[in-house]
Amino acid sequence: MDLNKIKVEFEKCRKDPIHFICNYIKVVHPIFGLVKFDLYPFQRKLINEFKSNRFNILRKFRQAGCTTLVAAFSLWKCMFTPHYKVVILSKDDDASMEVLSRIKTAYDELPEWLKPKVVKDSAHAMQFSNGSEIKSKSSSKQSGRSAAASLLILDEAAFIENIDTIWTAAFPIISTGGSVIALSTVNGVGNWFHKQYTGAIRGDNSFHAIDINWKDHPQYFRHQGYEKMYEKLMEQDPPVSIDEWEVKTRGSISHKEWLQEYEAEFLGTGDTFIDGEILKQLKEQINEDYSTRYNNRLRIWNAPNPNHDYVIGVDTSIGRGLDSSVAQIINLYNGEQVAEFKSDRTPINEFARILVEIAREYNTAYIIPERNLIGHNLIYQIKEIEQYENLFMDDKHEPGIQVADVNRRQMLVNMDEAIRLNKIKLNSERTVDELLTFIIDESGRYTADVNCHDDLIISLALAVHGFNELRTHTPMISHRPNEDNKFIMPISQSKYVIRTPGGLIHEEDLKWLLS
Repeated sequence: MDLNKIKVEFEKCRKDPIHFICNYIKVVHPIFGLVKFDLYPFQRKLINEFKSNRFNILRKFRQAGCTTLVAAFSLWKCMFTPHYKVVILSKDDDASMEVLSRIKTAYDELPEWLKPKVVKDSAHAMQFSNGSEIKSKSSSKQSGRSAAASLLILDEAAFIENIDTIWTAAFPIISTGGSVIALSTVNGVGNWFHKQYTGAIRGDNSFHAIDINWKDHPQYFRHQGYEKMYEKLMEQDPPVSIDEWEVKTRGSISHKEWLQEYEAEFLGTGDTFIDGEILKQLKEQINEDYSTRYNNRLRIWNAPNPNHDYVIGVDTSIGRGLDSSVAQIINLYNGEQVAEFKSDRTPINEFARILVEIAREYNTAYIIPERNLIGHNLIYQIKEIEQYENLFMDDKHEPGIQVADVNRRQMLVNMDEAIRLNKIKLNSERTVDELLTFIIDESGRYTADVNCHDDLIISLALAVHGFNELRTHTPMISHRPNEDNKFIMPISQSKYVIRTPGGLIHEEDLKWLLS
């Protein structure tokens, strides 16, 4: 190639990473060995997304080739941008060295006229004569401190330990001008990757969310222009259709593994307490149309109906950033979750005041607090300080419920039944997300998964307990008012319970109406 052609080609590579990668990058294919990295359409799209957005978070399927893609993109950035620094964080040391090894292989196969000089080469670093550098690291609590980079790559981010700490340390550095690519297959919910991805979808953070589907990959699906590659790959086995491949693959792994590895669905990491199909339905019925109060701590889906009664299940925390103080407000007439309070920074006295305000607004709702430990303090605040009397009484005529292993288990079972039988309707994404990580552990205990919480679930179980008890022992709650705005419910062939909106309750013998 003469000098003028080299100059033209060099300029094309400098301007266009897709041209550079497709024409000059070689990668090791597990079947065909060293091959040109001829990008698939979905990979070209990803490159353009990386160029257009500073903060990218990519939810990918298994074996998508995305790690190799970001490795090639990193090499392009460093070759054509002086003093550009790339830091790649992986889940362990072997993974970090593997990513850098792919970059080195790609560099070694470049034509000599395109290669910048390497001035430093080690198992974890590669530095070029233009001052640019690529470092690969395994995760540690200190990784974020040394993550000052033009581009930070978080490879398989859902599996990186200490990533919350790493991100907290790295973000102030990156936010001043750097870029981020966080890519991963999914690994349950409640972790950093899940929170950042779902936050990006809602527009709550700076990340640009990217999704790719396994059907985008020619190895799994026949795309126009890729028939020959598809047929060549299928020569390894008798050629099959995409439907046959899916059936074959599904048959070799569990349903949960299929959803997680190929459909990229966020699922709990253990055996979920609630059946998976029901969890999927709950996800689909989430209602994002809510208003907020108390600085976004309270979410409201439905205002109080003057003709309905309500119950509030309460789980209390100390309010210092650990567990959350939570209240679930359920309509006793139709079982719908109408509001939800959650905060890990609300002191008990303020929480009691807010609870009473909500309860009074919702027609003097029944409050059912957990009576364990600091729950006693909350009950005292509600009764003595806030002067609120409509507390749920247990069998011993004590306010609230003392939760122990036996009745906790039973309340959770009852909650599961109420969800399965559609006796209650959940609107909250936060509650459903906790249910996704609420599992049956190896000892058979119903508990939150590692690094997850169950405050919303326990408060929901308390609300469901009250829902069942009050509907059983207070029959008029489950009936609509008559024309005079009174609740009338038969308790025998001739006796009825009547309750007016003002709260007057009495039995009346209406036998004469039946004659």
